[in-house]
Amino acid sequence: MTALLPPDVDGTVVTVGTFDGVHLGHLAVLREIAARAKAAGRHSLLVTFEPHPLEVVNPQAAPLLLTTGPERREVLAQTELDYAAFLRFDRTLAGYEPERFVREILLGRCRMKELVIGHDHGFGRGRSGDVETLSRLGASDGFMVDIVDPVEIGGHAVSSTAIRRSVAGGDLATARRLLGRPYTVSGRVVPGAGRGRTLGVPTINLGAVPERKLLPPDGVYAAVVEWRDGRAGGMLNQGPRPTFDESGRSLEVNLFGVEADLYGQWVRVEWVERLREVRGFASASALTEQLGRDRAAALDALARHRPDVIGNGASHA
Repeated sequence: MTALLPPDVDGTVVTVGTFDGVHLGHLAVLREIAARAKAAGRHSLLVTFEPHPLEVVNPQAAPLLLTTGPERREVLAQTELDYAAFLRFDRTLAGYEPERFVREILLGRCRMKELVIGHDHGFGRGRSGDVETLSRLGASDGFMVDIVDPVEIGGHAVSSTAIRRSVAGGDLATARRLLGRPYTVSGRVVPGAGRGRTLGVPTINLGAVPERKLLPPDGVYAAVVEWRDGRAGGMLNQGPRPTFDESGRSLEVNLFGVEADLYGQWVRVEWVERLREVRGFASASALTEQLGRDRAAALDALARHRPDVIGNGASHA
């Protein structure tokens, strides 16, 4: 049996789940296992899955993702978590009975001594395992089971489902509040058609966004872009380019006050505020005039929502 951890890790405090979004509720659980592990002289471990289990067991019901694999790893790396094990979720793993999953994966490969889970946690084949199952197994197999309450904001439990609903509806403020950070997308900058430069608004273009990444409604947004050694405010066009008869979705950002060549760099784009819908214009000059108004609106939105970002230029780390 292959261990998931270095040989010197002899005991872990574990939590299990998909953790899509790594939202405030997830972060509370991670803080809890980190604190328990430190107090007991153990290591904290998240056991999670790729792809999302529903993509395997019920693809039609699988949700779009708040965080792609690289994005989720990036957020987890900023927590106090010691280890994260990403298990490949396939038909074989989906068929594990709860007892087999606990004994073979959590005890055998993760050296679990304590398990921390939410009150509504389900696992194993058909999610047939529950808190009662785990309590029984803990008593027979010698590990502790602790149940954590959900994090509530405004009287409602923080959940990935609620955040997806907010993002899909364009309610970025609520999404940010439940996530504990802005909603973002990450990708590599690729060459574009160069049309923005001819219009006087040069842009950076993101490569193909993973098809399972949830995006807010198409439109023009105030945005913030971060890269390896800098960040800047700008205006983002997400969607087609009807003025030029281009129907494919693109994500391109005109950065304010930045002349650096970012081709090939990995960047993170934050949607700050939606300014308007995508629409076609009768001519390139009409589009240019509108882009001037969009720029002013974006600068105003950045001043209101992201005063930490210099509105007309880049802030370099």
